[in-house]
Amino acid sequence: MSEELKSPNKKPNGFKFNHYWIYGILFIVFLALNFLPKSSGQPTTWNEVREMIVKGDVKEIKLINDRYLEVFLTAEATKQKNYEKSRKREDMFGQTEPNFSFEIEKGYFNNEIQDLKKNISNTNYPVVKFESHSDIFGQLFQWVIFIAIFLIFWNLAFKKMGGGGSGGGPNIFSIGRARAQLFDKDTKVNVSFKDVAGLEEAKEEVMEIVDFLKTPKKYTDLGGKIPKGALLVGPPGTGKTLLAKAVAGEAGVPFFSLSGSDFVEMFVGVGASRVRDLFKQAKEKAPAIIFIDEIDAIGRARGKNLVQSSNDERENTLNQLLAEMDGFGTDSGVIILAATNRADILDSALMRPGRFDRQISVDRPDIVGREQIFGVHLKPLIKLSTDVDAHKLALQTPGFAGAEIANVCNEAALIAARRNKALVEMKDFQDAIDRVIGGLEKKNKIISPEEKSIVAYHEAGHAVAGWFLEFADPLLKVSIVPRGVAALGYAQYLPKEQYLYRTEQLLDSMAMTLGGRAAEQIFFGKVSTGAQNDLERITKLAYSMVTIYGMSEKVGQVSFNDPTGEYGYQRPYSEKTAEMIDQEVRAMIDAAYQRTLELLSSKKSEVESIAKELLDKEIIFKIDLERLIGKRPFEEDENVGSVQKITEDIKDSDFANLTSATDENVLPTIGPKEDPIDQPNNGEDPPVDYDNKN
Repeated sequence: MSEELKSPNKKPNGFKFNHYWIYGILFIVFLALNFLPKSSGQPTTWNEVREMIVKGDVKEIKLINDRYLEVFLTAEATKQKNYEKSRKREDMFGQTEPNFSFEIEKGYFNNEIQDLKKNISNTNYPVVKFESHSDIFGQLFQWVIFIAIFLIFWNLAFKKMGGGGSGGGPNIFSIGRARAQLFDKDTKVNVSFKDVAGLEEAKEEVMEIVDFLKTPKKYTDLGGKIPKGALLVGPPGTGKTLLAKAVAGEAGVPFFSLSGSDFVEMFVGVGASRVRDLFKQAKEKAPAIIFIDEIDAIGRARGKNLVQSSNDERENTLNQLLAEMDGFGTDSGVIILAATNRADILDSALMRPGRFDRQISVDRPDIVGREQIFGVHLKPLIKLSTDVDAHKLALQTPGFAGAEIANVCNEAALIAARRNKALVEMKDFQDAIDRVIGGLEKKNKIISPEEKSIVAYHEAGHAVAGWFLEFADPLLKVSIVPRGVAALGYAQYLPKEQYLYRTEQLLDSMAMTLGGRAAEQIFFGKVSTGAQNDLERITKLAYSMVTIYGMSEKVGQVSFNDPTGEYGYQRPYSEKTAEMIDQEVRAMIDAAYQRTLELLSSKKSEVESIAKELLDKEIIFKIDLERLIGKRPFEEDENVGSVQKITEDIKDSDFANLTSATDENVLPTIGPKEDPIDQPNNGEDPPVDYDNKN
């Protein structure tokens, strides 16, 4: 065991007292008392007692509960040698014990004593007493057994219902305790800011918080006040939780970590109670940091839910959180960090200054950030080939988040191991990128020659349309190898690092997306279901252009975007406006389709040559398109021009010759991702065009 995991207060084989031992000891005592003999005299039989009575040695006989017989001898008889073992003595309660005792059948003694009375003299006849004693220990033992069984089932029931708290196992008495995981000097976190790559701006913000906790005097001397809370906002997989772990590792102060769902419970008032307990623990250990992951579980905007009864407990928890954040001062040394990828649905009271003062954006990394992240995740791959270049990999993974980059590196190592390689090579990373983007390669999927031809012309239509449209993203690769659940082919593009899109850029993207359907119409005179994914994306894009971005002259400069759910189920426009929106969307898509048809009809020979190349090689790259149809008739910036170098490197590594027969084992399927034109306002998703075949 490492030193970091050992606690100085715990001995490996030391004695540990458990309060359950007390219950066990009491149970054993009751058990012993219940099974102790009811009388402590010498054992005997009725025939022997009968002889004693005839001799006149018996002074008194007691029949207890008509079952136990106790025999008391006379003073003279106890002096006799044959009664030496049965002499009287006192028990633990100070009572004189009988000389003899035994158990007798019910009703038997009455008949025998009457017979003796007739056959012996009155001088020898003993005193006969009938007594009834209550078995206190026996009854108490039965109650103890009943209560013990009840408590066992009670404890098990509440364990099943999830009631629990910090320190010790779950039980009903700790259900209101906060379930935060505490990281302090005894439980070190090995993650530091060095392990967080590609988030330089976000790191600067949280490093300031860490610096304040370490040296608060530097800020307070100038009259500054540290923010009470910082909210990490960004898409999934961008490193929000990793950044919080780095804060825990760097701060050197107690760090309470829990999820927003940990406050939610089936019992009323438990969420608010756990919030109070969490802040109480943090104040006792101040200076400290509280980290709430996925805070949208309790921080949703209040009053937006139509089913109010199911919403009360969550709102009570949020109200308590708001009160606690106002309740402690800025100099108390307690700071809250929270993370969410849905900041638009959080309550406005939670976001105001004085609570979460800062919103730290944790976006998808740019090319520089991706290169840094690849550098971090390539270090654990000990046996790495010299041809692996983090910069080339960053160029081939636009829009990838940190979690996806980590997945690419792991998949590359698995693929290399499956191929029995000694080193992880660049082409293993190429396969891993394809797997993460498009899903598992379907080697056993049998496609008829007719269907394969349709897919080839479909993808060739995308490639040619994008090649001759000025604002379309530059092409990186086209493949007709089946991947994922329903993708029979895909085209990968390299978008520019940009955040604003103009109308002509979106229209060119729409026309490029319709290139597959247009090619099918031109070369086969009919269309297939392969363009389902394309139609979904352009429909979503067209409605966004009309209703969100105000890019329709007929509808006007309006936006009906409702990220906070303020409109609810009511549309903020009339039926007439809705009809106008539908007409504009249809006209926009029809115009783009007609434009694509005209373009591909004029470039029919180019589409056909690319389709034949795809049918022959299954995977082609940008340099193949330049060889077949010439260079792209538009100037490319230096960033986009690097695509040429990427594809040349891929071809040099013989990656283009890798077909579906390369892999012999199967890894889990990773579903396809959406195209960035679905969300033109951020360009965050990987630039992939998936064509589904239903």
